[in-house]
Amino acid sequence: MSHASKCPFTSGSDSKGTRNSDWWPKQLNLGILKQHSNLVDPMGSDFNYRDAFTQLDLKTLKQDLTTLMTDSQSWWPADFGHYGPFMIRMTWHAAGTYRVGDGRGGAGTGMQRFAPLNSWPDNGNLDKARRLLWPIKQKYGNKISWADLLVLAGNVALESMGFKTFGFAGGREDHWEPEEDTYWGDEHSWLTSQRYSGERDLENPLAAVEMGLIYVNPEGPEGKPDPLASATDVRETFARMAMDDYETVALVAGGHTFGKAHGAGDASHVGADPEGANIEMQGFGWISSFGSGKGDDTITSGIEGAWTPTPTHWDDSYFRVLLDYEWALGKSPAGANQWHPVDLADKDHAPKAGDTSAKETLMMTTADMALKIDPEYRKISQQFRDDADQFADAFARAWFKLTHRDLGPKSRYLGDEVPDEDLIWQDPLPSSPGPLSESLIAEVKDNLKKQDLTVSELISTAWASASTFRGSDKRGGANGARIQLMPQNQWRVNSPEKLAGVLNKLESVRDRCAFPVSMADVIVIAGAHAIETAASKAGINITVPISTGRVDASQAQTDVDSFSVLEPKADGFRNFLADTFSVSAEELLIDKAQLLTLTIPEMTVLIGGLRVLGNNYADSNVGVLTDRPETLSNDFFVHLLDMATYWQPTENPDVFEGFDRASGQLKWQASRVDLIFGSHSELRAIAEVYACDDNRQKFVTDFVRAWSKVMDLDRFDLDYILI
Repeated sequence: MSHASKCPFTSGSDSKGTRNSDWWPKQLNLGILKQHSNLVDPMGSDFNYRDAFTQLDLKTLKQDLTTLMTDSQSWWPADFGHYGPFMIRMTWHAAGTYRVGDGRGGAGTGMQRFAPLNSWPDNGNLDKARRLLWPIKQKYGNKISWADLLVLAGNVALESMGFKTFGFAGGREDHWEPEEDTYWGDEHSWLTSQRYSGERDLENPLAAVEMGLIYVNPEGPEGKPDPLASATDVRETFARMAMDDYETVALVAGGHTFGKAHGAGDASHVGADPEGANIEMQGFGWISSFGSGKGDDTITSGIEGAWTPTPTHWDDSYFRVLLDYEWALGKSPAGANQWHPVDLADKDHAPKAGDTSAKETLMMTTADMALKIDPEYRKISQQFRDDADQFADAFARAWFKLTHRDLGPKSRYLGDEVPDEDLIWQDPLPSSPGPLSESLIAEVKDNLKKQDLTVSELISTAWASASTFRGSDKRGGANGARIQLMPQNQWRVNSPEKLAGVLNKLESVRDRCAFPVSMADVIVIAGAHAIETAASKAGINITVPISTGRVDASQAQTDVDSFSVLEPKADGFRNFLADTFSVSAEELLIDKAQLLTLTIPEMTVLIGGLRVLGNNYADSNVGVLTDRPETLSNDFFVHLLDMATYWQPTENPDVFEGFDRASGQLKWQASRVDLIFGSHSELRAIAEVYACDDNRQKFVTDFVRAWSKVMDLDRFDLDYILI
């Protein structure tokens, strides 16, 4: 019998055949631009999470969650009779994957439901926490997303144990497939690390020390129980998820005020993770053969014990026991390095998780000991030890930031528990006066004609302003006109001196208007005006849609350090590379396009249009494949695919030269980013569409649509923005 007759499937699991990526492992992967298709979303394109959330009875839902906290189930009993600490860990680990480098990770899309996060070693047994929540999700259904529920459960857990939270905001939307192409590191084994260079330089944009961890190894760097070395890791990893020392100490101490770690036996007893478990396990992982495999016999991190004598109540005992006792290095029953208090008083023993009438000693991890040993951390710890109210406020704010950092600006927050206070990390903006009238937009355009400003200058300024947006954490964008402010006005990619001259002229345009207009709107209108002018030169009349009502942020509303992480080190749309990277320029383009939420056709048409409009960094001619610059033509695609041209590399590995086949004369220069649209079969197929003679109008129409999308990415006040 032939193989074909044995296997009727033409697609499916990895075992069903060799894939393109196996034959050509270096082929540019476009997968990250194909995620979250409507084809995998069971809710359909008409469903709106935000509208559904407004129908939610949040008070009743919270009452149900509060009841759940002490409703211990025999299939996974609650430590100390309270699921609160378990839910806090679930929420923390859902939100704690956030990283400032690219804004990816976080709780915003419910990714903890999917691989690899659902099977990371650091998320051991959190599959049970989500299953405990399932009856509540089933009851409230579409009114609350999994992403919102995973955060809300942690808030209710804290409140049920006596802590006053800072607030809660809904509005998160579930995704329905894993983000397989998010870069979590190069390692191929769990709990290994190949992400450091130099002294202890962590690879960007990663924010965890090992594959499969949320932050640091609790036993210490590479399992070595060195508190000072651990402090270095803690400081770096927490900084990479937007926390300073003050917030870091508050978060670690606040989270470890509750619950216990589990290391009752050797890890060899623990079975496969959820993704690797047998089908009959129905998504349950880490089934343990040690004793009962649950309760006091649970094995999760390998560390064993509670941090405080009151693991289900909010108090200041964490700092009291950490600072007042001496701690000795020891081992857990699983063999993990951990620290135990010397001469622990009877009153400071913790209840046993499965029998609260029995008492046990406490423990601290090496990462906890860092708060005692590191001078700066100890100073803050002592402040919190002496002022319980300060500690409570710090933890409440840090927890709110942890769980809401990737939700975006405050305008996206929903619910009755949204705090009134504006926080600097929310990138606050003034209130909008509303959209401009058509006549005022026309006045701005008329004033632009009176200024000596080129199409290239207007396009590059508008692009520089809007393309800072990141769909990952909803930061950046044109609204606020922060391109006028530090640090953006000094970014190398923005050519600061040239930018200052353009902005000065645009301020004159604004000042000439009879009615107040924001610089943010002027910049976007100027870009639209430039496109209309450039299209007209190509013989195509088109009106670029313009949304208005943007506002201008102040420097006081702009955290320089926080915005510095948005600075592009590479922008293929401007043919810009700030340095030599370990990945190719075309891979960096794909990454940038995904952060801008672009589809493959949108990315392609934008590249072609921006090249001929002169959007390149430092006015470079590389990739400007046209003899009529600042004309919105399809020349980039026509000349890229022209068989009369052949390409050769240069001494610069990112630049190539195109020669006429007949004469041998140099015609063009292009970058790797440019040539990939002729080299990569999928991208070439799309480039061919835009190079066709009868698609010149389509090229302009599609470019305008993609351009307008980028300009409006941060306009969450507009109904059609679905980021």
